[in-house]
Amino acid sequence: MALQQSIDLALDVNIGEGGLPQAALDDALGLVGEAMKRLAEDDASGRLPLLHMPRTTDDLADIREAAAFLRDDATDVVILGVGGSSLGGQTLAQLKDYAVPGTGRFTESPRIHFLDNLDPITFDRILHKLPLSSSKFVAISKSGGTGETLMQTIAVLTALEKAGLRSHPNDLFLGLSEPRKDGGKNALRDLLEPEGVRFLEHHTGIGGRYSVLTNVGLLPAAVLGLDVEAIRQGAADAYAPFRSGAAAKDAPAALGAALNVAAAKAGKGIAVTMAYADRLERFTRWWVQLWAESVGKDGKGTQPVAAIGPVDQHSQQQLYLAGPNDKLFTVLTTGVAGKGPVMDASLAKRAGQAAFAGKTIGDLVAAQGRAMADTFAKNSRPTRQIHVETLNERTLGELLMHFMLETILAGYAMGVDPFDQPAVEEAKILAKEYLAQG
Repeated sequence: MALQQSIDLALDVNIGEGGLPQAALDDALGLVGEAMKRLAEDDASGRLPLLHMPRTTDDLADIREAAAFLRDDATDVVILGVGGSSLGGQTLAQLKDYAVPGTGRFTESPRIHFLDNLDPITFDRILHKLPLSSSKFVAISKSGGTGETLMQTIAVLTALEKAGLRSHPNDLFLGLSEPRKDGGKNALRDLLEPEGVRFLEHHTGIGGRYSVLTNVGLLPAAVLGLDVEAIRQGAADAYAPFRSGAAAKDAPAALGAALNVAAAKAGKGIAVTMAYADRLERFTRWWVQLWAESVGKDGKGTQPVAAIGPVDQHSQQQLYLAGPNDKLFTVLTTGVAGKGPVMDASLAKRAGQAAFAGKTIGDLVAAQGRAMADTFAKNSRPTRQIHVETLNERTLGELLMHFMLETILAGYAMGVDPFDQPAVEEAKILAKEYLAQG
């Protein structure tokens, strides 16, 4: 496994009174051990298809074919979708500099856009700035009834009409949704199939926030030329300890789940994940939805907070160190030491920073990640460290699967269903009522 995890700085024996007692962790490991039995049953019975995705290959040809269609003669590819239909794809796309500060003008063709938040000004401006004749669109909704995605799709079809491009939407559009059920309604298919638009089938047994290993996440990755098979191989790496029958303490995702359960029981109601890499920024946002929607039920769960280092040391560190000791921290680092521009000795001396001489920017970032974890610990803030030396398709696939397994097991151990989201549906229904009233 490429992922290295340490919980030493989360335990009271190492950081003092603010840390978690070993007995509390042991109790949580017992709960997670029972959850692992349930997970094994889910795998054996096929009730949880996510567990089979790491070793699934029979859909990769269709994903690559669809990606080739989207890339062909396209300057831009636009992904329409919300939440789980978008965040996984964005996470993988960051390996190719998507949404990395300052790199937008240098990204490879086709440029990829994820229009996941419905903002009228943003959407209008993008539609006016896109070269519509050389742009292609993917509309993603598992149920086909997501209001935001339907509005996005209607707006694009209207823009194509105004631009004189509506005659061949099947050359510009691709849909991704569940198969139409007998007698059932699928609004996205109803909207696009009469236009001749073809669809990829959304896996019926995998919900949006867990869909990054399906065509939902892998299609944008393939458009960008990423190795989609390696992503699944990395996911298999994360699941390997479970398939080999490892104990909870020896399976990294299970140990992480136990740490979160123990922290929640100890009153640590906030979970902060701070990643020291620009290309993991969307990963932290993907994790926030995954954790919040999966374990936040029946008065249980913890509040996920995404942070990026080192910049958020300047914006959040004061609270984290001097505010309430109610958080569990995860510091996620990569092997950046020795990478990036080298500091000129004479300029470093002029700036009064002679120690910078010969060092790289990566040396500083590596030092900051290590220092942040140690500073949390010295202030009795329980901290988990996760390190991935090389960030690529395989290691990112391992990270994604690790956190999905961790989330599922934590949900099982907390006694909640990690796969539904009833509170989200309530607001969706009310919003449509307000829209109709307007």
